[in-house]
This record gives sequence, C-alpha cells and structure tokens, in this order.
Amino acid sequence: MHRLNGRASPAVMRIFRTHHDIPADARGASAAVGNFDGVHRGHQHVLDLARRDAPLGVVTFEPHPRQVFAPGGAPFRLMSSEARSNRLAKLGVDLLFELPFPAIAQLTAEVFMADVLANGLGLSHVVTGADFRFGKGRAGDVVALRDGGERLGFDVTIADLLGGDAPVSSTAIRSALTEGRPRDAAELLGHWHRIEGPVLHGAKRGRDLGYPTANLSVDGLHLPKLGVYAVLVDVLEGPKAGAYHGVSSLGVRPMFGENTPNIETFLFDFDGDLYDRHISVGLVDYLRPELNFDGLPALIAQMKADADRAKAMLNAL
Repeated sequence: MHRLNGRASPAVMRIFRTHHDIPADARGASAAVGNFDGVHRGHQHVLDLARRDAPLGVVTFEPHPRQVFAPGGAPFRLMSSEARSNRLAKLGVDLLFELPFPAIAQLTAEVFMADVLANGLGLSHVVTGADFRFGKGRAGDVVALRDGGERLGFDVTIADLLGGDAPVSSTAIRSALTEGRPRDAAELLGHWHRIEGPVLHGAKRGRDLGYPTANLSVDGLHLPKLGVYAVLVDVLEGPKAGAYHGVSSLGVRPMFGENTPNIETFLFDFDGDLYDRHISVGLVDYLRPELNFDGLPALIAQMKADADRAKAMLNAL
C-alpha cells in the first residue's frame, strides 16, 4: 500500500475498458471524468476534488475524441494512453475506466449518465471541469450533469478552470513544447513532459559512434520542437529499472537522410540492453536545433558537447 493525501490506496491501479459487468468492489468510486491528455495541473485539480473516503476513479476515453471527429488532423496528443495510465497511477488513482469513445459517442446525454455513470460504473460522485460536454452531438453540459446526478443518485462537483484569464490547457502546453520551452510546459503540467513506450530496434549508429541510444516512436504524438534536449529518464521495467540522466535527439536524423521523427536517448552512466523495455523520457531543457555535419568527427564532437552541457544542466536541478 502507499499513502497519498493521508488516504491509503492500492499500489496497483486497476484498469477497465468497458462499463459493463464492473465487479462489486470496483463500484461506488468517486471519479473525475474527462480526456486527461497531459494530466496537467488543471486535471490534477479535478482529481483532488474527487478525493473522498471512496476509491478514487477516472473515467476517460480512448481514442481521444478529437482523433474520432478530426481523423485527418496533425498529431496532437501530449501522451499515449500508456503514459496517461502511468501518470494517473502515480497520482494515486485506484480505478481507471478507459472507455471506447466511438461507442460512447453514440449515446445520448441521458443514456450516458444513466447507463454508463450510474448503472454501469456505479459511481457515487462525479467531478469534471466547467467546460465538459457529453452525449451525442455534445448535447449534455454541466447543468444537465447536475440534474442527472440528483435523479440518478450520484453527487456532482464542477471544477473551475485553473489559471484565471490564462487557464491551464493542453493547447498552452503544446505551444510551449512547439517553441522549445519544456520548462514552461512543465510549469503548466506540474511534471516534466514525457514520451513513453518500448525501446525500438534501430540502425545502431549511436553504438558505433560511442553513444548508444534508446529509440522511441513519437507516432501519434504532438511533436515538440525538433532538436536536442537534456532529459530525465525512467527505465520502467527490467533489471536496470531506475532513474537516469541523459541527452535526447528528437527529430528526423537529417545527416542520414531519414524523415520519420523519433526520439533517440543516450543514458549517462548506463550499461545494458533496453530493447523492448518500456522507458519514460522527460524533456527538461532544449539545447539546440537539428544540424547537418560535414562528417562523423564533427558529429561525434557535437554529441560530446551536448552530453557535457546536458550533464551540467541536470546536475543543477
């Protein structure tokens, strides 16, 4: 068990991907409802309002509604569903209800409240932001949610937007990342912006150059400014699990003629194989843009300079 805000909660968060056949011991939760992309400080405020003497739940949706309604748009997500789950677990969430959005989007507002929130999940308390809309055609709003809660037997709390005239939002976080301002993004998030996933097999060029890297896909995610970053790395599993400092290159590797973005991370003071292991890379400082080099000696010299600068920045945290 671990303890958060004075309340004991399980060390492992339980995840459900349906609102049907929820077991009795997972009913009665006090739940925050929303998309939670980024799990930023506004989302954390909603979570704090949901903390009661009941299991703490989150009701969210997969894929993100924007991916369903605007499938041809540029990647915008701040985090994958895996990263969102990891972050919510760290914040003490007991139950994650990650519901299939295409099916949920077809339900009327009344059916969503009755069949999903009340009867399906058996929630005792629902917390959401003041701008929350739900039901087919986004017909439901927080007034309808309050009325539905009174009729269907769950309490409703509406959270004010955090930040006043400049509310904390995923849009503001994306702007900070696009402009190469990861510390400003972290102020809004309440944590470092992280890219998570399994380490992929790559061309192994870094190993040949003396800087072996762990490569992650950024497919489907909003791209921060391309370039080199000082990073904090969590190895989430395996015999080398733990926290490390490192330097990452986020981009398309122009010197080698490639055009699919990814993030390649060199971990300081690390020796081992991370292939297929899940890691989390937190962006701390933007060091420089992507560059082309006249040859490998110039590239290697720059990689050493990047690593030395990243070490100094991270040691100063």
